[in-house]
Amino acid sequence: MYIIPAIDILDKKVVRLREGDYSQKTEYNVTLEEMIERYQSNGTNLIHIIDLNGAKGDFSNQQYLFDVIRKTDMKVQYGGGIRSIDKVKELIDAGIQRVIVGTQAITNPTFLPDLSKDLCGRDNCSDHIVVAIDVLDEVIKYSGWMESSPIKLMDYVDRCLSLGFFRFLCTDIGKDGKLGGAGIELYSKLLDHSPFIKLIASGGVSSIEDVEALNKIKVESVVVGKAIYEERITIEEIKNWNLQSLISI
Repeated sequence: MYIIPAIDILDKKVVRLREGDYSQKTEYNVTLEEMIERYQSNGTNLIHIIDLNGAKGDFSNQQYLFDVIRKTDMKVQYGGGIRSIDKVKELIDAGIQRVIVGTQAITNPTFLPDLSKDLCGRDNCSDHIVVAIDVLDEVIKYSGWMESSPIKLMDYVDRCLSLGFFRFLCTDIGKDGKLGGAGIELYSKLLDHSPFIKLIASGGVSSIEDVEALNKIKVESVVVGKAIYEERITIEEIKNWNLQSLISI
């Protein structure tokens, strides 16, 4: 299992939100460029960047983010405000390793079928596309976690699988930004339902012990953000964990 450091950007600043609430943000005195350099110099080759403005339909950050990403040779998992198949293609063509799709995949019934047909086919969707599932009490949320979907969680997973999408980023909103531990129960349910999915856990991780617990239930990777900024998990610990993970593959 791989640890993916997270960098959330709001108004061009590095922040973390609590339970996805934009009014409960913590702002950090570090730039996106500095964070990328810090991770890269410590052996990390994949980072998770979210445009929180874009998640609300505000694309004022986008050019800034693209300019920074183009300057790094780090692999990037990117999300926030991706509303069209053309945008997905643009990001992949620009060198983004993984594109996260969320709101459009839920609200537009033709988006995932068209994406599967036009871009990935059935064999490599999970290589470049990550389907975001943001969950609060097993209810799927979207549009920056401000709206609720009537689609049942497991039904949505099954629909994605039927179209060839196997990699999911599941955020347990109730845990997010609280440093209170990962949503082991939620992830276990997902993996019990579909053991072969590539599951990326997100939300609540506060220590290497939380990472170890996720590793035991065999999630593919885990996104860690606030725990790094609050020095609950050190970059050296991430480096050592990821190096050991690569050795054991």
